[in-house]
Amino acid sequence: MTNSLVNKYNVAGPRYTSYPTVPYWDASSFSFEKWKGSLIQSFNESNDSEGISLYIHLPFCESLCTFCGCNKRITKRHEVESPYITAVLKEWGLYCDLFDSKPIIKELHFGGGTPTFFSPENLKKLINGLLGRSVLAEHYEFSFEGHPNNTTREHLQTLYDLGFRRVSFGVQDYNESVQKAIHRIQPFENVKRVTETAREIGYASVSHDIIFGLPFQTEAHVRETIKKTKALKPDRIAFYSYAHVPWIKGNGQRGFKESDLPSPESKRFQYELGKKLLSEAGYVEIGMDHFALKTDALYQATENKKLHRNFMGYTASKTQAMIGLGVSSISDSWYGFAQNVKVIEEYYKLLEQDMIPVFKGHILNAEDLIIRKHILNLMCQLETSWTAEENYFPELPEVLNKLKEMEKDALVEIFPNSIIVTDKGKPFVRNICMAFDLLLQRNQPESQLFSMTI
Repeated sequence: MTNSLVNKYNVAGPRYTSYPTVPYWDASSFSFEKWKGSLIQSFNESNDSEGISLYIHLPFCESLCTFCGCNKRITKRHEVESPYITAVLKEWGLYCDLFDSKPIIKELHFGGGTPTFFSPENLKKLINGLLGRSVLAEHYEFSFEGHPNNTTREHLQTLYDLGFRRVSFGVQDYNESVQKAIHRIQPFENVKRVTETAREIGYASVSHDIIFGLPFQTEAHVRETIKKTKALKPDRIAFYSYAHVPWIKGNGQRGFKESDLPSPESKRFQYELGKKLLSEAGYVEIGMDHFALKTDALYQATENKKLHRNFMGYTASKTQAMIGLGVSSISDSWYGFAQNVKVIEEYYKLLEQDMIPVFKGHILNAEDLIIRKHILNLMCQLETSWTAEENYFPELPEVLNKLKEMEKDALVEIFPNSIIVTDKGKPFVRNICMAFDLLLQRNQPESQLFSMTI
């Protein structure tokens, strides 16, 4: 990436875990009854053939990490665990009551918050409760996010015995000054311990999350972090750009001054250095932000054109329906989205009234569905195509015209019925998707809603 390209394309833009993106969900199109109908339709179409995905949001953390943009509740009171699990299982029961047959679970993921805030015993109770109303697909995948400081051997063994084979550990950066700034003191020894323990127990895929662009972070810090990461050789690495959006996330991202962040040029160097070092270590870039060894399922899904992306990020398998359980979780029927309420007390109150606790969402129209396919193709396969009969929409010529400048910059190749993202264009895939985002173009936000694309 040259400075001129960064300056040209480094604008605020969505990360496209969905289309339409959340700020453009249309409240007038949404009602609970419409959402329920779209989910039942999706379930009936796809449960028998591919199963469903489950995402469970476990929001509790013992301390606040100031880089984090997730929905969380800071507490050291572990008596909150049991009531929350009871509520999630109540919500799951309400969903199961909608269907004429048992859900077939193909993919399940614990996110947070800090899932390993919960005791192994309570996590076992949660899984057993979920499985009591469902069956497992032949080839299912269970995964969870673990905090290296509090993930114990008992956590790892209990979840492995329950069917978990993939775990992700948040590393961020190993430099102590950076860790202090983001309030995430986490020695390398802790990451080493949980990584080696997971492998010893038998986990098939261990992933590490690394972030660049953090306060006080330098290229030397990125180099040292990746050097230590290489020593542990995780199967997957998520190499994220820090998304600084304190105007959205509030005080949680104001633990440092704007001037403490790396300059755009320094952040670009951090990205390029990290990408180079990961490539030299045998990692292959997958979609956006992700890297995997060739032995990992994520790489194999890319090679087989089966990579998928949803609110859980990149996955090696696809289901049409994804149900999100827990406070703030988002569900996806393919035909619509629904998000749960964000405050735990409200979540409990609605469940006490036997109500599925969604508070907003969006039902996709015919145009949304076509654009969604194109953006998903670009984010996962780095290409998309159309014919006169399929995936064509009236504004397509205008979209292709917008991409002409990117074609001049060698970021995309445009053909009569397709476009392909070049290697040079991979860091700009969000910008390329923005050319297809008709809702964003029709209604430019008055204030900044998104993080910067580079």
